[in-house]
Amino acid sequence: MLVRLLYVSHAVDKDCSKAIDSILEASRAHNMGNGITGVLCYGGGVFLQAIEGGRNAVNALYNHIVSDPRHTDVVLLHYEEITERRFGGWTMGQVNLSKLNTSIVLKYSERPEFDPYAVSGKVSLALLEELMATASIIGRA
Repeated sequence: MLVRLLYVSHAVDKDCSKAIDSILEASRAHNMGNGITGVLCYGGGVFLQAIEGGRNAVNALYNHIVSDPRHTDVVLLHYEEITERRFGGWTMGQVNLSKLNTSIVLKYSERPEFDPYAVSGKVSLALLEELMATASIIGRA
């Protein structure tokens, strides 16, 4: 059974480009063999990540993520059983939210700042879908 999980967290180190590279490298190596796909967004000290795959694999990965010392305030925004993947072409795509057009962010929130803590999981998922549609996601692998 396929599931999709969406969570948000705060980075411990606001200048975490090395941590992001490390997370992406580990994700791409681990996820392929475990049937996990997804996308990681980072901006303003906030991570937003969607993960898809088998229920057991996604749940195990999320438990690992919650205990990862590189971030804090991990909040589960959305969890659902799915019939197909939305991020099937990515073992872990990447979006740099600091380079986003603020009009895209404003479309989904009250203010032009990226804050998944202030919107629903469905809204955050819609933002990710728009980022896919506008080719803002990099690192397809």
